[in-house]
Amino acid sequence: MDWHKTLAALAALRGHELSPFLEKQIKAQADVSVSPLGNVYAHIKGAGHYTVLLDAHIDEIRMLVTRVDENGFVRVGPCGGIDRRVLPGCEVTVWGEKPLYGVFCSTPPHLKKGQGDNVSELDDMGIDVGLDQQAAQAAIRPGDEVTFCPHDLALQHDRFATKTLDNRAGAAILLRLAELIQKADKPLPVSVVLQFSQLEETSRSAAGGVTGAVHWAPQEAIVLDASFADYPCAHYSTFGHMGGGVMIGFSALLSTAICNRLRDLAKQRALPFTEEVMGGRTGTNADHLVAAGEGVPTGLLSYPIRNMHTPVEIVDPNDLETVAQLLFAYLQEGGVRHA
Repeated sequence: MDWHKTLAALAALRGHELSPFLEKQIKAQADVSVSPLGNVYAHIKGAGHYTVLLDAHIDEIRMLVTRVDENGFVRVGPCGGIDRRVLPGCEVTVWGEKPLYGVFCSTPPHLKKGQGDNVSELDDMGIDVGLDQQAAQAAIRPGDEVTFCPHDLALQHDRFATKTLDNRAGAAILLRLAELIQKADKPLPVSVVLQFSQLEETSRSAAGGVTGAVHWAPQEAIVLDASFADYPCAHYSTFGHMGGGVMIGFSALLSTAICNRLRDLAKQRALPFTEEVMGGRTGTNADHLVAAGEGVPTGLLSYPIRNMHTPVEIVDPNDLETVAQLLFAYLQEGGVRHA
């Protein structure tokens, strides 16, 4: 199954992000539990008690309704890193008493006198759900959530575009990894916790990732997340390349031993990779997992993505498979314990 397509199509609403679906899909391969925050844990026992935690967040950027104005337009505030440049004309779902399709209003260029290419602030935008004020206020309340509508856009070379591939594609990698582990000829030498965590996009504390690491107290961890692919006018020094495989993170916060071991294995297994050097913070759950409990040595693997935090994020499924294969090789070798 194309897990990245299936997972991206689902809405992750507050309090029940994907948990039932993930439980159903992975319960035959692991001992599954759900935390009070909605994290899903899949515990796969290996030949030893040494535990490696693999984290991929499953929450998504979204918006919260602030009010319905006098004309029936739905006004919203951000919940996560919304790129307001893509919002005019954008299709969304307003999760009121029942899901309502809506479109962000777009001011035609004919009417933008003196405004040039300025993008309105989110507070000044409105969503048209086709209702007047009375009907809209009866169906929609402040605090209701708004998410991008999923697309299913097949591009050339098997590439795919839709919402929320950051980081549903990371969750898809974990599901693929569970399949590889289940089909293996022998048990892994380490135990593994697949952590599908909450609150990465909407919490500066990465609360889901941290609480899971405290609960499981692993000997090491690897975080999976999206990173930046090359695109026109890009000036970031360590972009990944679409179809170029896995991106291996290097940072002062990350474990040098884990990162070097991942790079060595990628070379040994002839898996394509890019070294992503970040210096300090990585902008992922890894920044917080390292300080969980007494500290967790942590690595970072990413896949390149275009159009991050928009309704049409793009991934190459071959890159996702490469990440899964590298993780599987790493676990087969027992992590850094046996390096």
